Order: sequence, then C-alpha cells, then structure tokens
Amino acid sequence: MDAIVFEWGSLLLRWVHIITGIAWIGSSFYFMHLDAALRDGPIVPAGQGGEAWEVHGGGFYHVQKYLVAPDNLPKELMWHKWESYATWVSGFFLLIWVYYLAADIYLIDPAVRQISPALAAAIGLGGLALGWVVYDQLCKSPLAKNDVTLAAVGFGFVVLMAFLFQQVFSARGAFVHTGALMATMMAGNVFFIIIPNQGKVVAALLAGATPDPKYGKIGKTRSTHNNYLTLPVLFLMLSGHYPLTYSSPYAYVVVGCILVAGALVRHFYNERHLGKGDKWWTWLAAALAVLAAILVSMPASSLGREVLGLAPLKPASPLAGLPKAPREVAEIIGLRCAMCHAETPSWPGLATAPKGIRLDHPEYVERYKQEVRLFAGLTRAMPPNNLSEMTDGERNVILKWATAATARAP
Repeated sequence: MDAIVFEWGSLLLRWVHIITGIAWIGSSFYFMHLDAALRDGPIVPAGQGGEAWEVHGGGFYHVQKYLVAPDNLPKELMWHKWESYATWVSGFFLLIWVYYLAADIYLIDPAVRQISPALAAAIGLGGLALGWVVYDQLCKSPLAKNDVTLAAVGFGFVVLMAFLFQQVFSARGAFVHTGALMATMMAGNVFFIIIPNQGKVVAALLAGATPDPKYGKIGKTRSTHNNYLTLPVLFLMLSGHYPLTYSSPYAYVVVGCILVAGALVRHFYNERHLGKGDKWWTWLAAALAVLAAILVSMPASSLGREVLGLAPLKPASPLAGLPKAPREVAEIIGLRCAMCHAETPSWPGLATAPKGIRLDHPEYVERYKQEVRLFAGLTRAMPPNNLSEMTDGERNVILKWATAATARAP
C-alpha cells in the first residue's frame, strides 16, 4: 500500500475513533456522576430511584431515575449505545488498517517471533475474542459475589494477556492489543449485557408485567467495570506514540501499574460524587503506581540504565553494507536520521527512537522505507525543523531510492 494512502487512511480512522471515543467516555463519566448525585424526591418513590437538578448552557435540567422503570413508559427512549458501538467498530478497523495490513512493520518483530501476517492477525483477533469470553465468564462465576476478588482476578488476567501478547508481537503491537482487549471487554458489556438486559425490562413493561430488577443491577455492575477501565485503556491507546512505555522487557508490568493508577483515580471521583468524602490517599497510591511504571520502563533507555546502574546497551550495528540501497543512501540516513532513530539515540533528550522507528541497521532501513519516503522525501517533516540539516539533494536521493525500492517490492 502506498505510504500516502496508508497515512491518510490511518488519520481518518483515528479521527473517527477519537470522536466516538469522546462521546462514549463522556456519557460514561456523566452517568456515573449522575447516579452518585441522585437524591430522594417527591416524584420517584423512596428506594426506587432518585432525582437531580442540573445547570448547563443557561438552562435548568430536572433528571429522574427509576431503578426499574416508571409506571408508564414513554413512547420515545434515548438509548445510549451507539457511541459505544461506533468507538469499538472504528477502533477495530483502525487496528486492521495499521497493524494487520502493515503487520510486517508494526505488528511482527522478527526478534520476538517470526510469523506470517495472516497468523499474526489470527492471534490478535483470537486474543480479543478469548479475552471477552474469559472476562464474561468470570463475571458470571461465583467470583462475582465479591467485587474485590473479581477485580483482582480480572486484573491478573489482563496482565497475563499483556505478557502473552508480548511473547508474540512487537512491543508496540503487544501494548495496543492489550488496550484493544480491554476496549473489547467494555464494548462487549454494552452490546451483550447492558443493552439486552435493558431491552428485557422494556419488553416486560410493554407486556404489562413487572420487570425483574436483577437486570438493572447486572447492567450497573458492568457499567461500573467500564468506568474503572476507561483511563487505563486511554493510556494504552496513546502509548503507541511513546515507545518508552512499551519498550521494556517488562512492559506487561507497566500495564499492571497503569491499571492500578487509572482505577484509583476513578475511585476517587466515584467516591466523591457519592458523598463519601475525598479519599486523597488514592492520588498518592496512583502516583506511586505511575512511578513504578516509569522505573520499569527505564531499562529500555540509555539514560534509565545509567540511573539504575545497569550496563549500557550494546551499540547497534553500523549501516555499512545496506543490501538494497546504495552506499550514498546509507550514509545520508546514518548522518541525518540514525542519531535519533536508533536503539540508543545520541540526540540529547531522547530516551528511545521516535515512534519506535529505528534506522540504525540495514534491516530496519529496508523495513521502514515507506516511512522514510513519506516523511523525509515527500513531506520533509523529518528531521523535525531540519535539525540535522538534510539538504534538498539528499532528500532527492532518498526519495528516488525509496520510490524505486517500493516499486520493486512484491
């Protein structure tokens, strides 16, 4: 696929994914806050729901909640489900576009596991499906009788899956699949549990029967799970732009730390909105969890290894002998690009190669020739602000080589 088409496709899918994600997360946070703000009122019977008054946009809103449903069901109901579905579907297509169609670049790392793109995609999709099945069964098992026990087992399962993904995929691919796994669990809660249960309540009312309140309780539990998973999922989705987060051999530990930190932050706000006071200790504990994640990530950088007193990383192999590029191209990339895009960047302030793209070895130069063509040749976005003073002549040499190499590729 041409780099320009790939880049625009990635941008548009990511744009849609972010927009729909904002809608889903916003509604999730809003309803968690609303539930916590409900108070007894004259309209909803005590113990059967509550009401809240809100001010927004120059107007007043009077919101009422019924734990099951009102006596008379209105003709029109606003279902909060499409934002969830749109977020997962757009994210799924983004996963296919970036990680499966370009698996040889972003998902498969020969140093981890030499597998075919088809097998990598099958493992990824199978992992997402397995993740939902296991999580759903845990929620339906006797473990669900104790929220803390269920949370602990679920936490262990997600960290285990992060570890297993790390044994098969590239570091970046493993991280994003862990995030996609949690997002699938969240969307599955909406699609398979929350909305169907709400539909059963509506059907019972329309039939003149009394709905079983257990459906609302189950839906509320799954919605709470989604609320606590939101911040860790967002972190993992953003981490693809920050290689230091996933470059450590113990990246699965980073996942565990972020799960703890994100859940603690949400717990603070959930408890505050319930009127149970400000549990400031959660912020301290979350900060310690993030600090632990930082410490775990440090061995992946030369600076971190120096701080921790570890042996420095071995220097990367020189670019000499680039098999499919003339020596002139190798010299340009080595002079203008490899000081940043290396296993151990020599440019001040960089701990890891930007976006995880290395150009300090012939294999990597060949692997990322499309990116070299697009960012150094066509758009001239790299080097940033032309810090390494790449000349127009050098860009033309790179552009001609990368274009020709792409055309020759099978």
